[in-house]
Amino acid sequence: MNSSQKGTEPDPKSESLWVRTPYPNLVRNSASGRLYARFRVDGKLRWKSLETDKITVAKARLPDILKAERVASERRREAQVGSMTVSEALGIVLERIQKDLNLKPRTKLNAEERCKALRRTWPALDRLNIRDVTRQDCQTWAADVAGKVSPTRFNQFVRLLRWAFELAIEFGIRSDNSAASVKWVREKPKRLRLPEPQQFESLVNAVRTCGWVDGPESARFIEFLAYTGCRLSEAVNVRWEDVDFATGRLAVRGDPTTGTKNGLVRYVPLNPTAKALLETIRSDRPGEAGTATILRQKDCRKALANACQRIGIAKLTHHDLRHLFATKSIESGVDIPTVSRWLGHKDGGALAMRVYGHLRDEHSAAMAQRVSFGAPGAAKDSQEPRQQTDSDR
Repeated sequence: MNSSQKGTEPDPKSESLWVRTPYPNLVRNSASGRLYARFRVDGKLRWKSLETDKITVAKARLPDILKAERVASERRREAQVGSMTVSEALGIVLERIQKDLNLKPRTKLNAEERCKALRRTWPALDRLNIRDVTRQDCQTWAADVAGKVSPTRFNQFVRLLRWAFELAIEFGIRSDNSAASVKWVREKPKRLRLPEPQQFESLVNAVRTCGWVDGPESARFIEFLAYTGCRLSEAVNVRWEDVDFATGRLAVRGDPTTGTKNGLVRYVPLNPTAKALLETIRSDRPGEAGTATILRQKDCRKALANACQRIGIAKLTHHDLRHLFATKSIESGVDIPTVSRWLGHKDGGALAMRVYGHLRDEHSAAMAQRVSFGAPGAAKDSQEPRQQTDSDR
């Protein structure tokens, strides 16, 4: 379980950093300005960040934090004298995830779906006392499930189980984590099967002329994803005020409430194809307000699947169009760290290197063929012995 799911207790030596507020159990860290809930649980002084520096916001969040801690404390005491099933422990883990202010709604929904799926793979979790589950029990489950689900899904299950056992340790029910004995499964990168330029052109045309009322708008939606590299949640929220035609730059802000995946606004230079697409859309709707969203479609999965089948290429997803943008950029000579910034990655290119590193190698090999040190045979001639001159002697 990550640190944001637990109350964090600063070093007692840093007491001088805490500034009291007019409200009980609410203090401010003088170094960061952040507000914290400060309370005692089971005789221990605890701190928990309220993820804000605004006292009105912190005051509104404080009652929920204190209530959650009281409930958790009661559960710990009950668990120490009674019993707790693995499923009940997973339920508490899920509650903490749902209340984590740092996580986005989609992340919380995914966690809920993974918990349900995990319980389906191990029905006995509803009756197994977490105190009694052994390492062998976990390994037996893992051996049965690992080959039936994807490596990514399996590792998500293992992570949830480990969090459940960590919670049992926190509650004093047990002293070890049985799920820690289950090894992660190596996740192999997805093999990208992307269309060639002519195939992509045919794909867009197939969507545009499919006969559906929303065909033309779906085609524009597909082109926008492929030409900008935006995530689906980012693309559907791009507005005209985010496009600067003068500088050729696009501001990617993401969801109005939760922002982009990493919470940061990024600015992406518009390549000529993307700029031409946006100029065409703007010329069709010149009077639209700056606050209006550019894309009228919010989803094109069905149109994509239908068009891929019609022209005979591998099925594509929204995210594959983002891969197509990155692939085309790298093949055009853009370095991976720059492509990574355009995509909104915060790791300096590590993820992009894992996904697209082979493209860099192929591009590097192709570029090497352009390197020449003279006409053929020049190197051979240069190796022939020459006659000595007076200066050599």
